[in-house]
Amino acid sequence: MQRMEEPWWKGELVAEIHQTLRLKELKLPLYKAHSPQIGMRHYFADLLAVLSNRCRLCPTARHLAVYLLDLFMDSYDVALRQLYVISVACLLLASKFEEKEDRVPKLEQLNSFACMCNLNLVITKKDLLKMELLLLECFNWNLCLPTPAHYIDYYLFASVSESDLHNGWPIISLAKVRAFVEKYTHYFLEVSLQDHVFRSFRPSLVAAACVGASRICLEISPPWTTQLQLLTRYSWEQLAPCIDLMLIVHDKNVKDAEKDKSHAARLRREQQLVERLSFQTPTQVLFQQSQYHPLAQHSVLSQFYSPIQDLCSAYRDSLQAPQSSSLVSGSSSSLHSYSTLQASFQPVLQTLQGPITMQVAFSTEPRHCLSLTYGSSYFSEHHSYTTGCFKG
Repeated sequence: MQRMEEPWWKGELVAEIHQTLRLKELKLPLYKAHSPQIGMRHYFADLLAVLSNRCRLCPTARHLAVYLLDLFMDSYDVALRQLYVISVACLLLASKFEEKEDRVPKLEQLNSFACMCNLNLVITKKDLLKMELLLLECFNWNLCLPTPAHYIDYYLFASVSESDLHNGWPIISLAKVRAFVEKYTHYFLEVSLQDHVFRSFRPSLVAAACVGASRICLEISPPWTTQLQLLTRYSWEQLAPCIDLMLIVHDKNVKDAEKDKSHAARLRREQQLVERLSFQTPTQVLFQQSQYHPLAQHSVLSQFYSPIQDLCSAYRDSLQAPQSSSLVSGSSSSLHSYSTLQASFQPVLQTLQGPITMQVAFSTEPRHCLSLTYGSSYFSEHHSYTTGCFKG
């Protein structure tokens, strides 16, 4: 007799349980994707995934919660402000059905999460009970609805065999390859939650397609084995349409991750450029009038601007003076420009009555204002979706 603590896919009744699930999925309600709020479906599916991860619920509870939400939205025209309450109720019903009692989330925990995310929504116990009863009546009190998560662990038993090849070579470590395939398969299992188009396939077919897509991404050949076909009862031709959709979503996720990485890298490079330019300003001579001791007489101002113009002209002439090949002539030119600067600066010190603030900044080399064009793509170190599966 199978022990209650043992997973069903490891027990003696595994074949019978698998057969029962396959029969039940034939009687699942037909999903038509007719909800007026179908555009918000992706947001609430992600919300349920975040809530289930925060509450550490099993994948079957998460997938059942999203499936309940899809079926309810497909049958009723729900106000958008009520979808959050319905989503939480679906998560609680799914966790009560799939998890142990001590793992079921508490209402206070869910409300604290909503407060932390600034959702400004507080669910009362009375409203939640009403919504749970409404959901149960909608599903005729039957929550035994197979999802792809119910099949995935059973199909993983045959995901890799000793006769498989990796990049055309025999597999050295079968355990490591199985671990990679398992993580990639669970990644594609989450991909199947992102779009309601996967509801058009049977849950068992979606689970088998997750294994097939993982073998393709990991370059394991052949893509589908006889053992997998006997276990899942699906041929490669039957899985191909679903696998194609998964790989399309996968490629989009990778491109989005690269785009986010390139955008972040471009912002960092621009920030570094701004910091460098702030310390390397062009050559300039700035004289600012003191705001606390203004110059009152116009005659003083006329005497002030003339030496300034001479000073700027002398310095500009020193930069534009032709450099001779002789080192001696070059040194004399430098001395002449310095003496000119000194002579032009002396009347300023003798004539002005009020304090003057002066800022002189010199750069080591002449710089120009150029329009900088950055590349639109920087190759990121890793993809957030694919390598995220390999983190322990």
